[in-house]
Amino acid sequence: MMEKCWVLKPPGDPEKVKDLSKVLGIDLVLADLLVQRGVTTFDEAKTFFRPTLEDLFDPFLMKDMDKAIARIKKAIDQKEQILVYGDYDVDGTSAVSLVYTFLHSFHSEIDFYIPDRYNEGYGISVRGIDFAAETNVKLIIALDCGIKAVEKVAYATAKGIDFIICDHHRPGAEIPGAVAVLDPKRSDCLYPYKELSGCGIGFKLIQAYSKLHHLPFDDLTQYLDLVAISIASDIVDITGENRILAYFGLKLINTRPRPGLEALLRYSAMMKNDDGQGGCVFIRELTITDLVFMIGPRINAAGRIESGKNSVRLLITRDLDDAKRVAVEINAHNTERRALDSLATQQALGMIGANERLKSARSTVIYHPDWHKGVIGIVASRLTETYYRPTIVLTLSNGLITGSARSVRDFDIYEAVDACSDLLEHFGGHKFAAGLSLKPENLELFSARFESAVQERLAGIELVPVLEIDALLPLSKISSRFYSLLKQFAPFGPGNMAPVFITKGVVDAGGSRIVGKNHLKLSVVHPEISGGPFSAIAFQQGERFGLIEKQIPFNICYHIEENEWNGNVNLQLNVKDIKFSD
Repeated sequence: MMEKCWVLKPPGDPEKVKDLSKVLGIDLVLADLLVQRGVTTFDEAKTFFRPTLEDLFDPFLMKDMDKAIARIKKAIDQKEQILVYGDYDVDGTSAVSLVYTFLHSFHSEIDFYIPDRYNEGYGISVRGIDFAAETNVKLIIALDCGIKAVEKVAYATAKGIDFIICDHHRPGAEIPGAVAVLDPKRSDCLYPYKELSGCGIGFKLIQAYSKLHHLPFDDLTQYLDLVAISIASDIVDITGENRILAYFGLKLINTRPRPGLEALLRYSAMMKNDDGQGGCVFIRELTITDLVFMIGPRINAAGRIESGKNSVRLLITRDLDDAKRVAVEINAHNTERRALDSLATQQALGMIGANERLKSARSTVIYHPDWHKGVIGIVASRLTETYYRPTIVLTLSNGLITGSARSVRDFDIYEAVDACSDLLEHFGGHKFAAGLSLKPENLELFSARFESAVQERLAGIELVPVLEIDALLPLSKISSRFYSLLKQFAPFGPGNMAPVFITKGVVDAGGSRIVGKNHLKLSVVHPEISGGPFSAIAFQQGERFGLIEKQIPFNICYHIEENEWNGNVNLQLNVKDIKFSD
């Protein structure tokens, strides 16, 4: 296990913390957490704890939105065929599902298109445009892709097809010549919030159409579950508008999940058959984390193994029986995906372990022609967890070497890939993840150039996993009331991570043991403070048990969570790391 560096965040301004604690009637620790998040007044706290859809920005603040809505209106008035086009990942398929369902409710001349991961690759493809031309499509609405598709948009224009691009990735030097290009990251776009997901851009599109045509805003809330899934799965910041959209999307999923989501969740441990009417109910409220680990991978699995079109079919159906049939297939793909990613990960770890150059490098660039293209992004993430350095995993697909890049804290991997762009056929992404393709003859030079780019940017910097700690917390402060207030900080994610606390000098209360595959089930107390013992779980940290059972004091970093077992719900510390000294 790689040693982590613990970093305690600087506390908020003491006077602001004290004032906020008093005005809200909450513990100083909770007030400090709020101040760290930029919440310093009663009104700001009200906005934070009670998000409202009225605080969403006017969609027409986004550059080209007026042009996009005018072109859609023309297509509807003239009964033109519209094609809703999106990437094959969760963000793309959820965005397509959202925009397609909305437009299809009043315009029947519409279809959707998800490119094949293996034959077409990421983003807008010539094959997709040719399909549009063959089916008399006059307008393509591209979601979660297209911001760099300058040549493809020109190709479509020559065929008499207009494009509306709705993307959230970084633009290149040239903006495509589409009818409208919606992307808050455009340098000339003054939209106040820059971190929307691709599906979030799609929601702003239908919000704008509804506003201009006086359609009830309440009719749009049915789509917020899709936006929440995209926000969770695409790992965008859960701040500002994303926090509002995720908050209400989660509420919808927990109260009225669409048939496709209910069908998928029946394969998880989150649902049980006991609603008294042959249906299923949740065993607890779903969180962003549940969407990331239970919903996202299953939706992704369709595009990774077969076709992302199945994910769209699942998400747009209103019939539970139909959803169940698609979910059976998607769950089987997810099972296959897990086997493929496990095998490729083990092979990659073996290749690195047997190669001194790879072991000592500042980056990982690793290639195997037989790895499944659909899992290389997952493998890259696993290697990053193990070696904690910028990582690119590559495989062979349709004569090109194709890869997924994953980064580490404070390192912009997109920038490093961009430094090698002259060797690439295609690339795109953002700070923490990117995709790329290159000719086989450029692999060796690309690996060397990328390593040089990483070394240059990390000169004098030691890459060590950092565990950020929000606050010191005595065990005596942990109570049901404390946790009930802490839960209201959710939804958690980038920009608003679940608070991590540190308690120093705890000892084993006598009930600690190793469970499962190297997990620690702990019972801890603080010898100088009354109360407890507290139950805790520390995954993959069984090697610490020898010292713990000897009553050696240790420090713990943890989240506070609820644990349900046999119908009983208790507070539990989810221990992220353990140290036996300061």
